[in-house]
Amino acid sequence: MSEQNALGAFLRARRGLITPQEVGLNATTSRRVPGLRREELALLAGISADYYLRLEQGRDHHPSPEILDALAQALRLDEAGTTYLHQLAYRPMRPARAPEYGEVSPSLLKLIDSWPANPAHVQAPDMTVLASNALARAISPVYTPGTNGLRAAFLDPSLRDLYVDWRSMAERVVAGVRAATGPDPDDPGFAKLIAELTDQSPEFVELWQRHEVHPQGHDVVELNHPLVGRLELSYEKFQVEGRGGQRLIVFQPEPGSEDALRELATAL
Repeated sequence: MSEQNALGAFLRARRGLITPQEVGLNATTSRRVPGLRREELALLAGISADYYLRLEQGRDHHPSPEILDALAQALRLDEAGTTYLHQLAYRPMRPARAPEYGEVSPSLLKLIDSWPANPAHVQAPDMTVLASNALARAISPVYTPGTNGLRAAFLDPSLRDLYVDWRSMAERVVAGVRAATGPDPDDPGFAKLIAELTDQSPEFVELWQRHEVHPQGHDVVELNHPLVGRLELSYEKFQVEGRGGQRLIVFQPEPGSEDALRELATAL
């Protein structure tokens, strides 16, 4: 990523999402921007306002783990957000290089193809689809190998019709990609993707600048499929060991959607 002060950007974004009232502070004076002021966050974290300013401006690069934990608590970060904050503070400096996701193993390809009733695909941390079975591709062309799900979420108009709650899906995707790629991705292609989305999608810019970090291990999505109508699917994500961050995503129907998914599978 090109951000020179990623820690400061994260701190600014996260304090901007918390109102004084949420943390028991009075907000009696007018404010130019929403969220906590620097001195308010410093007070909540038990550090001096001057030291916090140095952190946010990138003039102090070595905060202690105790200070980071205090900031995480003041910012109301969950476990994933706290881990991400520590990674930002202690990320190693290294030259950009292409990631090594590796090829999807033949045994995994054989496995997902053996599931005619369950859509499944394998993706890289940046949400590029590496492999998929026929039922996944019948759910949406976004699961075609080579397609990047993050790009499609914001630039493919068909997904806005497919998802009952497109906004919720987009929020999950952005927060999930931040969690999966970490604070300092090595992939120049990923930086190019972020630049492309920043240029073409104001909605992406809004969500990316929130710096939310949430691993997406499982969830439920509601779809308006053009062939079979309403589909409610749950999914689980599994890390593929020894494959450079590959993840296997498997869908199954929620109660009431079994017949619709079965009809889609039969049509293949």
